[in-house]
Amino acid sequence: MRKINIHLISDSTGETVSSVARATLAQFDGIEVEEHLWPLIRTTKQLDHILTMIEDGDELVMYTLVEKELREHLAGACLEKGITCIPVLARVLSDLSAFFGVKIKQQPGKQHELGEKYFSRVEAINYTLAHDDGQAVWDLDEADVVLIGVSRTSKSPTCVYLAYRGYRAANVPFVSGISFPDEILKLKKPLIIGLTISPDRLIQIRKNRLLALKEFENTSYVDNEEVNKEIGEARKLFAKLKCPVIDVTRRSVEETAANIIQLYQELRGGDQHARTTVTG
Repeated sequence: MRKINIHLISDSTGETVSSVARATLAQFDGIEVEEHLWPLIRTTKQLDHILTMIEDGDELVMYTLVEKELREHLAGACLEKGITCIPVLARVLSDLSAFFGVKIKQQPGKQHELGEKYFSRVEAINYTLAHDDGQAVWDLDEADVVLIGVSRTSKSPTCVYLAYRGYRAANVPFVSGISFPDEILKLKKPLIIGLTISPDRLIQIRKNRLLALKEFENTSYVDNEEVNKEIGEARKLFAKLKCPVIDVTRRSVEETAANIIQLYQELRGGDQHARTTVTG
């Protein structure tokens, strides 16, 4: 296992360079990465301070810097030190500039301006937090997406991810032996999606959860027969609701959310929902 220190430098929040770094580095096996995030870098003095922390030529720098002076300063200093330095958006911006025939605006943090899309996203996050784990089921018609699933099927983190993308996402747990809220059966506006998972994987996740909570007593929560029964009952509910079902057994939260967004856009047809254009 090769261990690499990677320095992520940004003139804004660092979300973009972090996302790109993680997405690309995940494609390489045998590499252990330790991230060092340096956000809101706006001066050469700040860059020089960061560079004093990077002495090993085996370390890596990835950056998103809009101002030409900062980019050239960083690239030149890294070249002198023998450090690999990667501008993650340079080719994309260059190609887009050529395509549009328009010069790039050298304005750091442009994607995080407090415009209508930003406030729409904040509103979505607030809604999602207020409707987590079956809360406030009486106004779920205001949701864009409602997720249903048994415990530990990643309902909450998936909803938070969707909210960050601008979707009002709520989730309602399915619990065997407890009556399901009638309000869900009457919903017309939201896209309802069932989340399912293989029994073996679910039992493993639940056991890890119990260990983290220092609960060592065996319960029906991790009993193979009970878990199979619970998943089967949930599937019957999904069939009754006639809703799409996503198997999250081998999916990350991001993959599940991407699938949900695709289903949502298909449901809305050619009329693209405004929240799908929110930038991260």
